[in-house]
Amino acid sequence: MASKEDKNKDASGGSSSNNERPAEKPEPTENIMDRIANFFADKLHLSSTSEDDDTDGRQVLQSVDIPGVVSAFKAGKFKKIVTMVGAGISTSAGIPDFRSPSSGLYHNLQKFNLPYPEAIFELDYFRENPQPFFKLAKELYPGTFKPTPSHYFVKALQDKGLLLRHYTQNIDTLERIAGIDDEKLVEAHGTFYVNHCVDCNEEYSMEWAKKAIFADNVPTCTKCNGIVKPDIVFFGENLPERFYVLPHRDFKQCDLLIIMGTSLTVQPFASLVDYVSDHCVRLLINRDKVGKNSSGFLRSMIFGEGLCFDLPGNRRDVAYEGDCDEGCLHLADQFGFGDELREMVKNEHARIDLESGKCEASVDAEAEKEIGEEEASKEKLLKNDVKNEKSTKTNDKA
Repeated sequence: MASKEDKNKDASGGSSSNNERPAEKPEPTENIMDRIANFFADKLHLSSTSEDDDTDGRQVLQSVDIPGVVSAFKAGKFKKIVTMVGAGISTSAGIPDFRSPSSGLYHNLQKFNLPYPEAIFELDYFRENPQPFFKLAKELYPGTFKPTPSHYFVKALQDKGLLLRHYTQNIDTLERIAGIDDEKLVEAHGTFYVNHCVDCNEEYSMEWAKKAIFADNVPTCTKCNGIVKPDIVFFGENLPERFYVLPHRDFKQCDLLIIMGTSLTVQPFASLVDYVSDHCVRLLINRDKVGKNSSGFLRSMIFGEGLCFDLPGNRRDVAYEGDCDEGCLHLADQFGFGDELREMVKNEHARIDLESGKCEASVDAEAEKEIGEEEASKEKLLKNDVKNEKSTKTNDKA
C-alpha cells in the first residue's frame, strides 16, 4: 500500500506541495467542438433527437426511391406527415421567389432605389423609409393570388387526417386561403395575416392594413401614430414562438417529412430536416437536390448533416427532381387521390374567382356610391351658390 509520502511524489520522483495542482491535460478539440455544437443546437431548440432512436440500421423503405415511398404510403406506414415548404410552391401562382436571376424578388427591387436589396426587410430602414416596403406589399398582397396544386396537396393530406404540421417559409398566406387550419400552420417567417404597430404593438387585421396599403398610404396606428407593419419577420427580428416550441413535439412523431420548393439554406429553418428520427422518411420535391450540409465540420455539428441523397448507406432520403406542382400531382396519382386533388384545385379556384368577382363588384359599388355622393354634394353646393346669388341680386335691387 502506498504511503503518504509516495502519494505526494510527482512524476519525476520529487515531492509535491499540497497546494500545487497537477497540470491538467488540455481538453481534446473534439470535445470542445461537441460542447460548442450542443450549446448552439440547444439555444436554437434544434438539438438532435437521434439519441432517442433505435438506430439499428434497418432498411426504412423497400426501395429508396419514389416507388418505395408510394409502397410505404399505400401500406399505411405514414400517419404523421410533416411538410416543410419555401417560395418554390408559390411561384406558379405568380409570386416571385427571392433569388432567381431575372424574375426573383431581389432582382425586381431595383426600381425602389434601395441602398441594397435586403434593406427593404430591415427594421431600421423601414422606420425611416417605409414606402418601398408598402409598394412591394401591394404587389404581393394576399387576395391577388390563388393557391397552387402544391398547396392543395398539403390540404388533401390534412383532409385525410395525415398532416401533423405544415411549416412554411412563405409570407403569402396561400396556405390559409387553401384551407389549411391555423392549428396545423407554423409560419416560420411571419405572415401578412396579422399586423402590429412597431411602437406600441397594437394589433390590426389584414383587411384594415390592406385598405391603407391599396390607397398608397402607410398604415398608421390610431393610438400612437406609429407605423403598422405586417407580422413578417424582418432581418434581426425573432421568429414566431410556435417555431421554437412545436418542433420538439412534431418532429419526434413524424414518420414522413415532405420538403418542397426551398433551397434549405436559411437557418434555423433548414436544420429542421435533421430533427426527425433516423427512421423517418425524408422526401424532397424540388428542381434541384438541396439540403446536403457541405459547409464544414462545425456547421455540420451545429445544424446536422442534412439530406443524404446518393451517399452510401442512405436508407430513407428520396428526391423528386422537378416542378413542385408536377411532383405533387404525380405523387397524388401514385398515392391514389390524383383525380380528387385536381377536382379540388378546379373547384377552389372557381370559388376564389367567384368571391373575387363579388368583392370587385362590391368595391365598384362602393366607388360608385362615393362618386354619387360627391356629385350630389357638388350639385348641392351649386344650388346653394345659385340661391345665394339670387338672394344677393334681390338685396341689391332693394
